[in-house]
Parts: sequence; structure tokens; C-alpha cells
Amino acid sequence: MNTKISAGLKTLFLVHFVLGLVFGLLQLLIPKMFFGWFGTTVPVVWPYRLVAAAVLAFTASSWLCYRADVWDKVKIIVQTEIVWTVLATLVLLYGLLFEGIPTMFWSNVVIMAGFAAAFIYFYVKQ
Repeated sequence: MNTKISAGLKTLFLVHFVLGLVFGLLQLLIPKMFFGWFGTTVPVVWPYRLVAAAVLAFTASSWLCYRADVWDKVKIIVQTEIVWTVLATLVLLYGLLFEGIPTMFWSNVVIMAGFAAAFIYFYVKQ
């Protein structure tokens, strides 16, 4: 089924690309400084850089999907984004509620949950 990608989904891919690029690069290149802006110290940087690499990979996929024109070319990425954003939201919530991770990560919960809801919406709509 070669249906066109909706303008809303294309916009979602573009927003995801921009936010992922900004946050991914900051976390990859200057993690101590980046987290310091939020009052959080980072004793070891490599786990944050590893997560940043994953974020940048998802960012690249969103750019490729933004440039695509039909649903069949982006469907598997939308499904992967749903899994990633839902799991990230749940892991962050658990960390905030039970493991004492810094409160700055509430913003990540909101962002990830928002992306999860948006990707689910467009998946169901398509």
C-alpha cells in the first residue's frame, strides 16, 4: 500500500530530527557541561555518550523518513519509534520514582511521552 505520508507525520519527523540533533550532539560532545546546566553532575561520561549515539541514530532515521514520500518506506521506523519512546518513558519514570535519578529527567519523560503519543497517533491514523 503506497499511500502518501501525511503532512503531520512529515512535520513530526522534522521536529524529532531537530530536537534529537540538538540534544544528541550536546550529550555526545559536552555531556558534563550539558548536564551541569541543569544542576546535575556526571561522574562518568561514556554511558551518556552511548545513549547520545542511539539518539543520533534515531535522529538520522527521522531525517530519512522526512525525505521519504510513501508510508511503506517509513512504517518500520514509526513502529521502532513507538517501541523506543514508550520504553524510554517507562524507564525514566521508574528511575525518577524509585531510583532517585535527577529531577531534570522529568523533561525527558514529557518529551518521550509526547513523541510516543504522536507516533502512535500517526501509526493508527495511517
